[in-house]
Amino acid sequence: MQNNHSVPKNNGELMLGLLVFTLIISVMNATMFNVVLPNISKQFQLSPSQVSWIITGYMIVYAIGSVTYGKLTDRYSLKNLLTFGLLFFAVGSVVGLVATQYWMVIAARIVQAAGASVIPAIAMIVPVRYFSPERRGRALGTIAIGFALGLALGPIVAGIVSSVWNWRVLFVISLLSLLTLPIYRRFLDDAKGAASKMDFMGGSLLAGTVAILLLALTKGSSWLALAGAFSILFFLLRIRYASAPFINPVLFRNKPFSFGLIITFVMIGISFAFPFLTPQLLSSANHLSPVFIGIVMLPSSLIAAFLGRRGGKLADEKGNPFLVYTAAALLIIGFICMSSVVGMSPVFIAIFLIFGVLGQSFMQIAMSNTVSRTLSKEHIGVGMGLFSMITFISTAASTAAIGKILDSGISTVRLNPIPQKSTTFVYSNIFLVLAILVIVMAAVYSVQFGRGAKTARDEKMESEPVT
Repeated sequence: MQNNHSVPKNNGELMLGLLVFTLIISVMNATMFNVVLPNISKQFQLSPSQVSWIITGYMIVYAIGSVTYGKLTDRYSLKNLLTFGLLFFAVGSVVGLVATQYWMVIAARIVQAAGASVIPAIAMIVPVRYFSPERRGRALGTIAIGFALGLALGPIVAGIVSSVWNWRVLFVISLLSLLTLPIYRRFLDDAKGAASKMDFMGGSLLAGTVAILLLALTKGSSWLALAGAFSILFFLLRIRYASAPFINPVLFRNKPFSFGLIITFVMIGISFAFPFLTPQLLSSANHLSPVFIGIVMLPSSLIAAFLGRRGGKLADEKGNPFLVYTAAALLIIGFICMSSVVGMSPVFIAIFLIFGVLGQSFMQIAMSNTVSRTLSKEHIGVGMGLFSMITFISTAASTAAIGKILDSGISTVRLNPIPQKSTTFVYSNIFLVLAILVIVMAAVYSVQFGRGAKTARDEKMESEPVT
């Protein structure tokens, strides 16, 4: 299969620009509905657990779809997969727009996720497939702009739309992704892998495993966690003995790749505390409305988007370890400062949030670049699909774990002596502990992907001809 293509620079930049726009729509679609859950709950007279399926159902299908599309890139062209995904995304949006019953809203979100999950999968693969290793960091940095802007705009747009119009109008925004389809069809090539047998049983087992584990995380169920463990076992047995497994077990015997996924899982989960914890802190301690919470968080996301490409250049010029350590330093500064100013003016939160969100963006770029360099050409599609899935599961795990800590109530222990309000101690403690975890994980990264190890892998990758 032809997995690394040389394309004219202008076409490559055009594709990146399209991906950024599409990612903004996709990420906004994943986050906008968090803000309007109370409106939907009131309209359909639902309990919080019932209305949460708008998010949970989307999350499960989105995670499964990201690795499935990654696997399908070994069999089908990116052009056709994007076409299929964006059309499905649009169909789900139309269903949601005309929904008159709650089950229709759930169905719309599931169909949306089945289509939208092609976007993060392709966004991880295009920089690896279409850009040489020495240009890949810049490409991944550009992709990070889409994630940052989507996270920034989602809550604000949802707050304004739900206030001025109706929450159903949010589905109209998702239809904007169709504008990119004709350009994708024109500039993406038709390259695809040789036809091969598809392991549907292995794929189904993986999908079931992801679904059960995500439900276990969101519901806090030990029984579901046990079922997930058995599902993992069956999946591992399947890929070991199947003649054409859904995921080649050789991929997991690639130690740098496996370690990269583990470090990614922990680092992304830690850094996700900023977009998850901050709105709750501003709501409970500062009593801000969703719109004003979005305004406080907007500067950090805009700066992360503006500097995303610079982060990619740092990875190209000075190596992934340098960017990881830079991201870790920004995260540590952000966590410690946020731990100190909880309960104070939102202005302080907005300023120090910049360090954390920028660190989060840089970490995403650095880890995607690190993992991509551990993969051989034939494993790029499914490998980067697994990377996308791991990041999504990581954010779900982080949300569940931090949510449980917040549910435990007000903390009487104060690890940081600066905060004075007892209601903010729990937030301050979480931020401080996460700063320590960043230090630990940066040390683990240094052992596995230090400069010497990086050079050896990079030399191997760069010695391969670009076709």
